[in-house]
Amino acid sequence: MKKKVAALLAMAMITAALGACGGSSAQTTTAAAAAGSTAAAAESNAETKAEAKSDVKVGFICLHDENSTYDLNFINAAKAACEKLGVAYEIKTNIPEGQECYNAAAELADSGCSIVFADSFGHEDYMIEAAKEFPEVQFCHATGTKAHTENVENYHNAFASIYEGRYLAGVAAGKKLEQMIADGKITEDQAKIGYVGAFTYAEVISGYTSFFLGARSVVPSATMDVTFTGSWYDETAEKEGATKLINDGCVLISQHADSMGAPTACEIAGVPDVSYNGSTLDACPNTYIVSSRIDWTPFYEHAIKAVMEGSKIEADWTGTLKTGSVLLTDLNTKVAADGTQEAIDEAAKKLESGELHVFDVTKFTVDGKHLDSYMADVDTDPEFKGDTEVIADGYFHESEYRSAPYFDLKIDGIKLLDTAQ
Repeated sequence: MKKKVAALLAMAMITAALGACGGSSAQTTTAAAAAGSTAAAAESNAETKAEAKSDVKVGFICLHDENSTYDLNFINAAKAACEKLGVAYEIKTNIPEGQECYNAAAELADSGCSIVFADSFGHEDYMIEAAKEFPEVQFCHATGTKAHTENVENYHNAFASIYEGRYLAGVAAGKKLEQMIADGKITEDQAKIGYVGAFTYAEVISGYTSFFLGARSVVPSATMDVTFTGSWYDETAEKEGATKLINDGCVLISQHADSMGAPTACEIAGVPDVSYNGSTLDACPNTYIVSSRIDWTPFYEHAIKAVMEGSKIEADWTGTLKTGSVLLTDLNTKVAADGTQEAIDEAAKKLESGELHVFDVTKFTVDGKHLDSYMADVDTDPEFKGDTEVIADGYFHESEYRSAPYFDLKIDGIKLLDTAQ
């Protein structure tokens, strides 16, 4: 929803936000991996890094800046990967999901970047436009869906099986609900989770459903209400959404949105919270439990090495628990229930071995029925005439036919309060 750069994360987390993508007011931060003048670097909002080991230069395009935990994840991973590989890099922040993205990509290509990454769903069409314009440059887009249908050789999508991380975070939530029931704070019927979502995209649906299934693996009576803000980053709307959920009887909150709005509402109300994309411990020490997140470092290293070595980058790349692309932050033992870490570790082991599947169709129903078939709209090509069967061997095969999520089912036990877009 992977961060071996947790120290950097912690510093910016208090102002950050927890989910996926929005923005304006373009700003560029350049890291010239060759030795240079510190004064000059500071004057141009630049950072000087260790001397480059390669002529390769890498460009990054971010929807927001470090104040969004979603973008902070990308920024930290970008720096970690480039510094490890000894390559120069340039990061452009606050690039909207519009023509500004193409302009930024073109500027990076013109500045000598051999590979360019973008981090937000709405950047995709503009990255494809740039890939066609600059065939000698590789363009990689996180959360996108079109690489496998566009057939543009130098355009690639990447994502991670963050639904597994969400499931594990849900296990932590379930253990907290279990504790609250045992302590007499709530009854089994009052085990209602609230979830602040951004959009009704499959990425968000997959995320909140996997989180819910993780919680239900511990407390089968759990239910969940989901509200949508219609924005990746809107602190006011996210805080209001969480507050409404709490007032409606939700006893634990999670989210797929990028600000501190929801965690802050939880801290004020004293309601346990599971965040996304990084720890909110410093700001919410009395309510924060754990957070799941994607570490983009393994993909960045993979793709940059491919450019350095002249090898091919896949059209779709999916990181997993095994690749180190899906991580949970350290557990806040002050708030988490006893036995939570052990429960997470056991579930993670089963996920990695294949003994456990998040979307096991025996574990949920849709309109009261278990599914044995589902034709998912995996292909985004307008000429595509059919869907793809994604249920086999007893589970929904998420992120296997393309890297971006496509689980878009409304399962029983989850109530959608609105569908703001």
